[in-house]
Order: sequence, then C-alpha cells, then structure tokens
Amino acid sequence: MLACNTSALTCCGSSHRVQVEFYVNENTFKERLKLFFIKNQRSSLRIRLFNFALKILTCALYILRVSLDNPKEVNSNPWSEELIFWVTRREPVWAIQVSCLESSFQGNIWEQFFQISFILEMINTVPFIITIFWPPLRNIFVPVFLNCWLAKGALENMINDFHRAIQRTHSAMFNQVFILICTLLCLVFTGACGIQHLERAGKNLSLFDSFYFCIVTFSTVGYGDVTPQIWPSQLLVVILICVALVVLPLQFEELAYLWMESQKLGGNYSRHRAQTEKHVVLCVSSLKIDLLMDFLNEFYAHPRLQDYYVVILCPTEIDIQVRRILQIPLWSQRVIYLQGSALKDQDLMRAKMDDAEACFILSSRNEVDRTAADHQTILRAWAAKDFAPNCPLYVQILKPENKFHVKFADHVVCEEEFKYAMLALNCVCPATSTLVTLLVHTSRGQEGQLSPEQWQKMYGRCSGNEVYHIRLADSKFFGEYDGKSFTYASFHAHKKYGVCLIGVKREDNKSILLNPGPRHIMAASDTCYYINITKEENSAFIFKQEEKNSKGLPGTGLYDAPSRLPVHSIIASMGTVAIDLQHPDPPEESSKLAVPAENGAGSRRPSIAPVLEIADSTAILPCDLLSDQSEDETNQSDEEGSVGFVKGYPPNSPYIGSSPTLCHLLPQKAPFCCLRLDKGCTHNSFEDAKAYGFRNKLIIVSAETAGNGLYNFIVPLRAYYRPRKELNPIVLLLDYPPDNHFLEAICCFPMVYFMAGTIDNLDNLLQCGIIYADNLVVVDKESTMSAEEDYMADAKTIVNVQTMFRLFPSLSIITELTHPSNMRFMQFRAKDCYSLALSKLEKIERDKGSNLAFMFRLPFAAGRVFSISMLDTLLYQSFVKDFVIAIMRLLLGLDTTPGSGYLCVMKITEEDLWIRTYGRLFQKFCSSSAEIPIGIYRTESHMFSTSESQVSVNVDQGEELRERGDSWKKKAQRNSTTSDQSDHPLLRKKSMQWARRLSRKSNKPGSRAERISQQRHNLYRRSERQELSELVKNRMKHLGLPTVGYDEMNDHQNTLSYVLINPPPDTMLELNDIVYIIRPDPLAHMPEDSQVGPAHSTRIQQDFGAETRDETHL
Repeated sequence: MLACNTSALTCCGSSHRVQVEFYVNENTFKERLKLFFIKNQRSSLRIRLFNFALKILTCALYILRVSLDNPKEVNSNPWSEELIFWVTRREPVWAIQVSCLESSFQGNIWEQFFQISFILEMINTVPFIITIFWPPLRNIFVPVFLNCWLAKGALENMINDFHRAIQRTHSAMFNQVFILICTLLCLVFTGACGIQHLERAGKNLSLFDSFYFCIVTFSTVGYGDVTPQIWPSQLLVVILICVALVVLPLQFEELAYLWMESQKLGGNYSRHRAQTEKHVVLCVSSLKIDLLMDFLNEFYAHPRLQDYYVVILCPTEIDIQVRRILQIPLWSQRVIYLQGSALKDQDLMRAKMDDAEACFILSSRNEVDRTAADHQTILRAWAAKDFAPNCPLYVQILKPENKFHVKFADHVVCEEEFKYAMLALNCVCPATSTLVTLLVHTSRGQEGQLSPEQWQKMYGRCSGNEVYHIRLADSKFFGEYDGKSFTYASFHAHKKYGVCLIGVKREDNKSILLNPGPRHIMAASDTCYYINITKEENSAFIFKQEEKNSKGLPGTGLYDAPSRLPVHSIIASMGTVAIDLQHPDPPEESSKLAVPAENGAGSRRPSIAPVLEIADSTAILPCDLLSDQSEDETNQSDEEGSVGFVKGYPPNSPYIGSSPTLCHLLPQKAPFCCLRLDKGCTHNSFEDAKAYGFRNKLIIVSAETAGNGLYNFIVPLRAYYRPRKELNPIVLLLDYPPDNHFLEAICCFPMVYFMAGTIDNLDNLLQCGIIYADNLVVVDKESTMSAEEDYMADAKTIVNVQTMFRLFPSLSIITELTHPSNMRFMQFRAKDCYSLALSKLEKIERDKGSNLAFMFRLPFAAGRVFSISMLDTLLYQSFVKDFVIAIMRLLLGLDTTPGSGYLCVMKITEEDLWIRTYGRLFQKFCSSSAEIPIGIYRTESHMFSTSESQVSVNVDQGEELRERGDSWKKKAQRNSTTSDQSDHPLLRKKSMQWARRLSRKSNKPGSRAERISQQRHNLYRRSERQELSELVKNRMKHLGLPTVGYDEMNDHQNTLSYVLINPPPDTMLELNDIVYIIRPDPLAHMPEDSQVGPAHSTRIQQDFGAETRDETHL
C-alpha cells in the first residue's frame, strides 16, 4: 500500500494544474473495515482466533450445562419424549450462551443455504434468539456441541492465516494430519454428547460413560459393558458409524498419498537440527549404489566425522537399492535423502545449505555427453554459491576445459586431468595408479593379515599408509629437527619412527613443496607432510627395552632418544650402520659390512655416507637438468633424425587453467601431416612404426576421441626432468581423427604421433607398432560408459583387452574401467584356483567393512587396471585433509611448483643388492642424491594352477602336465626358480626338438587317408599359443611388416606384482625391485660452480656399483 494516497499531475507545456485523487474506493468506512479485517493478514488472524475461541467456549458451556442437568426435574417417567426435547438450563448459563452468539456471512445469501457450516450456525443460533423474546422456550434442547465442527473449520483457517502472516509455508503432510486428528476428535465429541443426551430418556448415561462407549466403538474393540438402550441413541450410533466409514477412509487415503509423496521427496532437514547438528550436503544428478557406498564408507571412516549427517539432494526418485541401503540402521539415522534440484532455492532451503559444513557436487560420469554433465555441475555450483556464499564447495568436474568455471570452489578435482596424468606415469613409474589409490583411501592396514600368503600380509599392512600433516613445533616426529636440513629430518624420522617425510610448507608461503632438498632448513613454523600408518596424534610412543617387544608394532617408533640399545642390536634390526644416536657406543670395526664369501673373502662392502644436518654443496649430485644438457650436447647426433630438442614451455595450451610445465620441445613445430603415423607425406615416407626406427619402446594410447585431457598424458612424459635418452615415442590410437585445435597443442612435442583405428582391429594394432611397444593404455570410451544393464559398460573393453592379452602376452596393458568391480575379469583364467582364492579373500575383506576389498586382485595390485571412480575418495578426503589434492597434483606432475620435487623410479640390480635393506637404501638416497624413497614395486614369480603358454607335445604328456598342475594348485606357493616351460626358452626349445624327433621316428602312413588323419591329429595337438602366433604373423605378412620383432612366447603370466608403501626399514631388498622416489627439483638450487669434479663423479659411480645415473639404476 502506498504511503501517500494523492498525487498531482503536471501537464507539460500548459499552465493548468489538475489535482487527481487515487484510491477513492478504498477511503470509505466499509472498505477500510474490509481492508483491516479481511485483506490485512494479521487482522484477519485475530478475527479468526476470536471466532475459534467463541466456538470452543460454547462447547465448554454445553458440558457445564450437562453437568448441572437433572432429568428427574423435567419428568420422573423413565421413558418420556420430553427428556429429549427439554433440559434444565440455569439462567446464568443461558445468559452466557446468548452472549456468545456469533454468525458470519460471506458472499451470496442464497449460496449459504447449501453450506453445512451455515446450517450448523442456524441450528445453534436461531433457537437462542427466539428464547430472548419467548422465555418459556429457554429450557428447550439446542445441540450446541455441533459447534465443534465450526471450531474445526475456524482452526484450519486460522492456521492458514498464521502461516500467511509469518510468510512461511507448512507441509501438506502436517495439514492433512491435523485435519485427520480434528475430524476424529469432532466425531468422538459429537457421538459422546449425542448419546448422552438421548440416553437421558433411557439408561441416563453420564458424559464420561458416553465418551468411553464412543472410544470403544470407534476402536472396534466393543466390550459391551456400556450400550445404548433406546432406539434414538442406537440410531445415532448407526449414523456415526456410517459417517466414520465414509469420512475417515478418505482422510486416511489422502494422508497415505501425501506420505508416499513425501517419502519420494524425502521431506525436510529441520532448521533446529541444522543449527544444533553438523551436516554436509551431497548434490548429484543420479545416485547409484556404488557412488553412495564409496562416499559413506570414506566419509565416515574418519573418527571426527561420526557425528555428522549427510543430506543427499538428487533430482531423481530414490533408487530401490539405495532405499534398501538407507534403511539399514547404520545409515538410516545419519543419511537423509531429499528429492529436489540444487537450482531451486526451495530445495536448497530444505537441505539447509546455508547451515551446512560443506557441499559436495559430483558429476554424472556415466552420461554419454560428458560436456552436458559438466554444464549441469557448473550450474549446481553457481546455485550453491549464490544461495550459501559461506558454505565450502567441493566440486568434481569431468573435462579440464570446464574447470575454470568453478575456480571459485574451495576444492576442485578434474577427472580427466588426474586420469591421464596417472595413466601416463603408469608407463614410466609402474603401478602409479595403485600407489595413489592406496594413498587416498582410508585404511588401517588390517587387510590380508589372516591370509597364508606372505605377500598379501605385507601388501595389506603397507596399504594402510596415508598422507598426514602436522606443524613441526607440535610434532614429536619432527620437532627435534628444527634448524636441520629437510633430507636429514626425513631420513632420521624414518629411521627412528618409521614415518616418511615427503613435503613441507612454509608459514609465509601457500605452496607445498615435495622434497625441497637438503638446502631447505626446517623451521618451527613449517607444516610437515608425511606418510605413515596413522597420524601422529593417534600414535603412542613406547620406549622399548628389548628387541622382542618391538614386534607387532609396524609403523611406530622403535628407537626413541631415551632408549639405550646396543649398537649391534640396532644394526641388526635396522640394517644400517649410519645411526644417529645421542649416546652411541664406540663403533669399533663395524663401519663397513663384510661382503659374503662368494663375493670374495677379504673384500669389503662400500660404506654409506651419513646424512648431514646442513647441506654440503660438494656432497650432492649435480642436478639432472645440467647432466641432461651435457648429454644432449654429446649425443645429439645419435638421436632420431638428428633433430635436437629444446626445453621450454608448450606454446599452445588446449584449455584454460593448465599448469605451465617445462618440457622437451621441438625447435620448430611439426607439420600436421608429419603427426600421422600410418601415412607418409612430403616430409617423410614412413607408414608404420618400424620404419621410424625408434630406439626406445613405444607407448600406445587407445582412446575414442582426442579430448583436451589427453594433453595431460603427454606433458608428464615430456617433462624437462625426464632424461632425453629415455623419452618413449607416444602413439595415439584414436577412433576418430583429432581436430586441428588438438594437433596445434601437441605438434610442439617430440615423438608424438596419432593414428585412426581401434583396438579390436588387429591390423590397426600392428600398424601402430604394438610389437615394438612396452605399454598399451586403454582409456575408457565415453560412448560405452552407459549401458542398459549396470556393470555391462565395460564388456567391450574387457573382451578386447583379453584378446590382446592372448595375442601379445609380453605387452603391459593398462586398462581403465568404468566400474571397479569388473577388474576381476581382467586377464581372466577360468580354471585358475589361485584367482578363485583371491575372490574369496575379497569377499572376506568386504564383509569386514574394508574400503579396499578389491586391492588383492592381481591386475590392480600390479597397476594393470584402474577406474576413475577410485579417485572419488580424493575429493571426499579433502574435507578432512585440505592438502591432499595439492599433494597428489604435485606427485602426478599436474602442477609444477618451483622448488618442489617429482616422482620417478629406480630399479634394483644385482650390483645394488649389497645395500640389503630398505632402511639402508633410504640413507643411501638421502646422503648421495637427496632423494626420498616412498615405496617399492615388487615383482615375484608365482606358480599358478594352470599355464596356458605350455606347448602340448602329446596326449600323455598333456595329462601328466595337468596332474602336475593339480598338485601345484593344491600347494599354491611362490617359487622364484620355477621350472615352467614358459619361463625357460631353453626347455621349451628342447621339448619342441623332442617332439620333432618323435614325429620322425613314427612310421609313415601308408595311404592318403592315413596322411590326412595324421595331419588332422597334428593340427589338433597344436596349442592355442601357436595358433595365435601364426595368426599375428600372417597379418603382419599381409600388411608388409617384418615378423622379426614379434616375441611369440615371452610372456609374464607367471608373475605377480604389488606395491609396498613406506615399508619398514628392515625390509629386505630383492632383485628387480622398483623403488618409488621423490627427486628434488633440478632447477631449485643451481650448483655454485658449474663443473663437477671427476673424482666426485668417480666416487658416486663406485657407491652405486659402477652404474651411471643415465641408466636410472642405483
């Protein structure tokens, strides 16, 4: 309503002024009363409250009149109609009832005659008006108790006005429940008063007895101790029952419908709960059971989150499986499902987004159009930020080009960035995907501890290591290293407590540095990031006095400063002689370890230099960048095509927000035609991988399209810290040719090619050089991510990979799957009892509540299979560990912070076994090259139940091998010196020669039919391996490719590999162990003098067993 009711209009160009009054119809007394009592919400509420109070008062007066009534004063006859029509009404009661008369009329008077409320008001009002003018009628019966129905209507209107006045809405469920309760009360009150009045002419029941009879009757109990005696009251009971049978089912039906609808929508999360309890909101497009369980298991794995509530906001109706899960008592009290859209403020209000501790917005990765899924995620993030600006946002995005739209979020995980970077590192650092997956999953290291396999126990125990952080001044692990170098602190913390210090952050710097090197001096205000089985706050420090007491406490500190252990016992337990003790005994003659007798009786092992507290510039190896430059200058003529590489930043980034990384680049961009591997051009005539003559093994990537995320696969493999001699050619096998925008981004990188083809086409695989490849990466295709049947999205990929596994057994195939549960089908062997045993172990771990039940599957443990859904926990853990995303980006090479190290590997050779233990290896790295080891990738020979690579010589030998396989199957034991023919080419060759000799000694068939039968028998006896080998060779001959490079029998099917994260210091090293190390940034600290002394270089080579750094051996 306007504050001013009049206004003046001025006519431009004229001197006349005309005054006009507005709202003249509102100024009358009638309109003002109508405005105040009807249109004004608060005034209307007062009027309805007054009306409701009058109706309740009239019902109370009726009860008072009944309590004062005496039927014998009217007529002493027990059955008389006068008792029904006449009552005893006191004068004061009559006066109050007359004063409470009130009646309201709205609308047309003729319409009122057909409304029940008008009829009830006339019945209760007109008789009292007549008694005013005719006193003898003052004792006539008036059914005033019927005013309860008018009170019910007034109460409903009053509640509606109340909610309109406070500008808040109430749920339809509340309104319907309220109406049902009022209807039941009115029916019972009407029946009790009516029966009591009619029974005045009969048994003369009291009002309480009538009320008791109504309750017993409506509850269908019917004791029969109180019953109506005369026909009028019996007729009233029949009428009430008929009304109840009509009215109550309708009310219950409406209530049931609203309840079902509210169950679908999920109701509301009350404001009171939001203010008194902590909750997070999970926004998803569609909720699947796997996504829900991954989130709940990872979120509630942290002890301090046990009191949190999870409110799920999803636009689709709840799935049956999800509903069943949420009914489990473990989740029913902590998880609330709301059906609604994050783009509606009403639904965000229902979820109490403004009071939430965090909001997780996840993308639907199973959508065919992933760009559209990202657009939906972006809008949800914008809506959440607009509605609740202070609520922390955790956003998952699919494509990297859409990441900058949600840059305002507190934490963002781009799926394709992490996926391609992880798959790329898998090619140069084996099983990086498994390493990262284990680090970002919450585990206590209890998996596999009941298994009889030793590798499963060690693998399961080390899988409990995670990344934690603590302030140096508050830490008992690292507090004593204030003022010492980072490398010194890392080594001694690992030696003393078993924790691995991997990074640090200055108080005045927001960037985390992985292994900043020995020149970084630790300060009390630094934040330390370390890998351990648990965080320091949950660790108990027990000073051991006996070595036997230290058993059974993996990952805890065993060598604290107050403990005084003999030096020889410490050496025996730690496996190193460079122990930093506060009160050491004299070292005597134990400064060097004796070499075993077979290596020479009088020889000595090279000693390991101690780790210095303060960095010494002469004790650190020269940075890789300088050595790589000198290497490039000396070996430039030996490189492919005599084309030199330069180091620089890629000039063209395919999307906004990519972190600049210093890479190996071509001096000039390659023409687009030269990037095509299978077609020659004017610049070169090569048409297959063999013609290029690559020195290193190929890396082949099979993808559907050349998305922008594929750029993150190339960058880590061309980073400046990769030695130029070790750069592997990259071939992109794409279903659809890339566009010019993508080619413009990759044409500056050396040895990067593409080819149109698919992995289910053998010719395409051979043309792209699969027989010269060391790794084949199969990326999950977007078009197959969604399937009508759940978990069938990976069917085509699994079958194609299984085919390549049979055709090229020596090839390392890294596969991405949509569903992690499908990894059990990778490299599937139907008769392998060992795999069946692992399947049972997986079920046992899942029943125990493990978040990593699939970790013992051999393809996952070896890093051969990966699912991006495993990285969902990275976003969930960032709620508790806000640093985990930044550390993983540095570890994978997605971000390159100046001064931060990078992940690489070193292989243990025979010359390195003198180091013996992982603790001594840790010291060797820290003292010589300032590198920090974080784990081991171990490969062991294993005797499986069946070996498909064996050559069948004859039926009897096949039966013998089958029986032998059954005996191996029962033992199921590891054997590093297996006599399997597939592992010994010499035995295989002899067996084939023996088969040929047997065939020569046999008699020649006498007839043509016998010769045909013999040929059929020989074909039948051929193994599957030989058939596949001939198939591949025939296709290679058809394509004009040489068959020399095809290794037909060199497979690795009888080995198993696994990752050991931060193993104990006394872990023994084994041959061919691959050690994960974080190498310091070569550009962080340039040496003071550019030349490295030859004596120093010679000493380093001697320490490493005469191995050079270019060979990436110890």
